[in-house]
Amino acid sequence: MRRRDFVAAGLVCVAAPALAAASGKSRLVIKGAMEQGSLALGYAEARAAVTVDGEKMRLSPDGVFAFGFAFDQVKPSLVAVTWSDGTVETQSFTPTVRQYDIQRVNGLPQNTVTPPPEVLARIKQEAADIYLARQRDTAGDDFLSGFDWPAPGIESGVFGSQRIDNGVPMTPHFGVDMAAPTGTPIHAPARGIVSLSADHYLNGGFTLIDHGQGVSTSYLHQSKRLVKEGDAIKRGQLIGHVGQTGRATGPHLHWAMNWFEVKLDPSRSTRKPKPELL
Repeated sequence: MRRRDFVAAGLVCVAAPALAAASGKSRLVIKGAMEQGSLALGYAEARAAVTVDGEKMRLSPDGVFAFGFAFDQVKPSLVAVTWSDGTVETQSFTPTVRQYDIQRVNGLPQNTVTPPPEVLARIKQEAADIYLARQRDTAGDDFLSGFDWPAPGIESGVFGSQRIDNGVPMTPHFGVDMAAPTGTPIHAPARGIVSLSADHYLNGGFTLIDHGQGVSTSYLHQSKRLVKEGDAIKRGQLIGHVGQTGRATGPHLHWAMNWFEVKLDPSRSTRKPKPELL
């Protein structure tokens, strides 16, 4: 599928140009953290044609596109731009390798760690619904101004950590957890369109917001969902409340970000410090 990583202004990236523009000077600008699991913004021109690793990118009206690096990616991503004057330019970008924690979580409801056979079909269908929602390639560019933290809380889980739940090794933790009391408000970190909102077996109260060009954010374990599929969301809008639904040991918000199916660390794309509980 595809990928991406946004990062606040001022962060530096390193590129290795493979074929420069005819002038000898690169016209392509890439901004982002350039780490594993991060979202990057490319700045070209409106009439340019851009591919990342051979896949054609959708550009905003002013020529901005996004792509991301997988949490374990070590190979470079190749960005190729065909400018409106016919000049071709390519640059390769290799993400910085990150070190991830190991986190042991005990006290989870055992039926969410090893679900009973009668709910497996439901879990599979819910995963398919999320997969399809994340395939949306819309023309929006709501991610361009960065993301706010959606809720205050104590950071109880970090992106990429190897999870051992009730002694059972699980997939890495692809999100940021914010522990907060049940009912704590969750606000949209950026504009977007709700592409999925439902109560899931593992995710609990689940909402997914499409921010354009395959960039989406998800909100898990909500005690209450306040938006529905198709709703246009404004930055700062109340979208739900923190809860303990699904696979959770206590009330918290699991905040996730994707570029299509590539899982990203939302904490690398925020424009403000994380708010603390009062």
